[in-house]
Amino acid sequence: MAPAAGKRGRLRRCGRRRRCGRGTLIACAAWTAGWVLAAALLLRAHPGVLSERCTDEKSRRILAALCRDYQGGVLVGDLCQDLCVAGRLLYRRCLYYERGKKVLQADWRGRPVVLKSKEEAFSSFRRPGLLEDQAWKGGQDFPEAELLLLVAGEVKNTLGLELSHGGLGLLWPRLRGPRWRGQLASLWSLLQQEEFVLLSLLQDLSRHAPPVLGSCGHFYAVEYLAAGSPHHTALFPLGGASRGLARAISDMALSFLDLVSHFDNDFSHRLHLCDVKPENFAIRRDFTVVAIDVDMAFFEPKMREILEQNCTGDEDCNFFDCFSKCDLRVNKCGAERVNSNLQVICDKIFRHWFSSTLGSSAISLELRLQLQETVQDCADPGHPAGLPQRAPPNVFRKLQRLLQATLRELQEVDN
Repeated sequence: MAPAAGKRGRLRRCGRRRRCGRGTLIACAAWTAGWVLAAALLLRAHPGVLSERCTDEKSRRILAALCRDYQGGVLVGDLCQDLCVAGRLLYRRCLYYERGKKVLQADWRGRPVVLKSKEEAFSSFRRPGLLEDQAWKGGQDFPEAELLLLVAGEVKNTLGLELSHGGLGLLWPRLRGPRWRGQLASLWSLLQQEEFVLLSLLQDLSRHAPPVLGSCGHFYAVEYLAAGSPHHTALFPLGGASRGLARAISDMALSFLDLVSHFDNDFSHRLHLCDVKPENFAIRRDFTVVAIDVDMAFFEPKMREILEQNCTGDEDCNFFDCFSKCDLRVNKCGAERVNSNLQVICDKIFRHWFSSTLGSSAISLELRLQLQETVQDCADPGHPAGLPQRAPPNVFRKLQRLLQATLRELQEVDN
């Protein structure tokens, strides 16, 4: 009996060990899943954490490779001569690298500019099939109408827009001459960069977007403006501002409202901002807000294409700051965005400004409370579950009216 009892005891202990092993495995799996989820959320909130280190040494190597390609006839551009030969476009510092994108500061004939490219190397971009077509190896006699058609196709692929030949003028340098192949390859590398195409189309049409100043191969230049940062009290550097903090914030807020109205109404399609944070905007000396990073800005046709994905819940339909809703009958996200540029700006920018910590004693308490309440209604409408979360239709005008009243009160104090 004793041996049998001992055996039963060993089996019971073995069973307990097996149960403990399963429990440990489950705990391990839960711990791992928690860390994976935490890492995913971190990357979503801070996509630059895995970006490569931004260094002067590497930045200079990148520009040196660009100039070798220029001198070899591989690429061209209206800034190449100044960068690679004349020394009138001088590298100053590396601003950031992020997911392949390179952003560098330079001086161009005494003017600070930013050089940008979606990829480090010219060879990273897809070449136009025309350059590989033996029938058109020379390229000089290729019909211009067919070239325009190819460019229009690239714009459709990049931005989801169908442009007429007239609308392609800002993207079409009329490629002809001894360096025709380099011209076409350079143009194609730029057409594959959403921000370049968007800024080129907005050229001279928007005071809220920086103009493209020129290009060399796959790098293009825009004016340098100091970006915002959550580390600034007012989110944006105001070193040159002669006005007080409260007036500067009111002016900037009104300019943000003007940007919202402009992007919503002044183009053939609404322009959606899907990554709203201080770092993606800058402020001119006259307090005009400029969207300096529009990699995540999309016109309505492209926005619908991005949002219309498979889903099992509403959380699957959130594309950064642009939200849609999941139709559980077909497990498909709606193609229409359910929040707005204004809502996200209220949430990410205005909430910081119109809190009690930034309130000015020169502004009446009643007006400060009205602004706080209106910003809250704008950022978080609080609709019942299942309904689209849109800001109230009158909130734009109400914010505008309150900000104008704030400026009047501040003006009266100054007088």
